[in-house]
Amino acid sequence: MSIVSAFLVPGSPLPQLRPDIAPWGRLRDALAQAGKSLAESKPDCVLVYSTQWFAVLDQLWITRARSTGLHVDENWHEFGEQPFDIHSDSALAHRCVQACNDAGIKTRGVDYDQFPIDTGTITATTLMNFGSSSLPVVIAANNLYHSAEQTEQLGAIAASALQDKRVAVVGIGGLSNSMFRDNINLQEDHILSEADDTWNRRLLALMESGDVQALRASLPDYAKEAHPDMGLKQFHWLLGAMGGNFKQAIVHAYAPLYGSGGAVVEFKLQ
Repeated sequence: MSIVSAFLVPGSPLPQLRPDIAPWGRLRDALAQAGKSLAESKPDCVLVYSTQWFAVLDQLWITRARSTGLHVDENWHEFGEQPFDIHSDSALAHRCVQACNDAGIKTRGVDYDQFPIDTGTITATTLMNFGSSSLPVVIAANNLYHSAEQTEQLGAIAASALQDKRVAVVGIGGLSNSMFRDNINLQEDHILSEADDTWNRRLLALMESGDVQALRASLPDYAKEAHPDMGLKQFHWLLGAMGGNFKQAIVHAYAPLYGSGGAVVEFKLQ
């Protein structure tokens, strides 16, 4: 069983907070569509990695059964609040903690009341409609000292630890990560530079083709030229969880997020 569906989604709160802005609204609609596809794969849980939950000393996993609160994004606070009520499968999270430690990666669980859940995880669970008691999550942190290769290894370890379950996997993070530094007319939002747009479209086309070898070969240049969110570690996590391969991808939407690039991508595994 193991991985039954996989998705790459942006971590920005803008599609949730301001869907009236046309490109952000398109991403919101695409996230809803991806959520339907995720539900149709009938997973037992959703394995989540967000570039926005930072860890430094250890690899961290949420082991608290229920996380609730009211979140205000540090960058887009003027656009409102994000309430959240996220259910985690503690037993499965502890499995991942143990598996990572067994692999020699120092890892521990996080079980604190009012622990600050990150914007990307809140946005994805809300707009894709998972993280409920009937479809819980298993959430991993982005350790800032882990390379893309080690992040891919972690994705593989987690998938192996959950191999007796039906698992949907979601990698949360953006594409090109250069944003406007000045106020803009929100209705005229666009990718900051033509070069960033070209690189993003090239990457997405390779995903759609399913040519994983060519895609991997392009990733170092993409990371160097487009400066993606956290070096695109969220995609490396997905590759690890998917066993390093997929058949093709569907790009449900690609749009600017205040100059940066965001895409909702569904990977077809068979």
